Amino acid sequence: MFRGSSFHTIDSKGRIIIPARFRDVINAGGSNGVMISRMDGGLVAYTFEEWRNIETRILSLAEKSESMRRFRRVFIGGSFECSCDKQDRILIPPILREYAEFDKEIVLIGVLDHFEIWSREKWERENMHLQEDMKKEDVRNEIAKLGL
Repeated sequence: MFRGSSFHTIDSKGRIIIPARFRDVINAGGSNGVMISRMDGGLVAYTFEEWRNIETRILSLAEKSESMRRFRRVFIGGSFECSCDKQDRILIPPILREYAEFDKEIVLIGVLDHFEIWSREKWERENMHLQEDMKKEDVRNEIAKLGL
């Protein structure tokens, strides 16, 4: 499982270093890379095994609405296979770097079955949104259901 967060930089060629604890999860699945797509203004990265599960779930959906077709088109069609190089880096394709508005500073966040890659600026805004959400009773109640 992917857990924790860490701050990194993206180099001028679009490469980022994958933290050792994330590489261990990736390698445990017998692969040397991840599938990356876009969501919520950041990037999401899944092991190949978990990506296959996502594709299977998407294919099995009975719902064929316009919004689901659009989601499939953008999420699956905009995904890229990114392999680790010898320096344990992955190359983020230009179209994904543009979508996520990567400049120099980025943050990698473990979210159990996947990890996310955010620009540091967007990540700080996301944290501020959470602080605002935590003031709402319905949000606090949802979190309380977890026993936290």
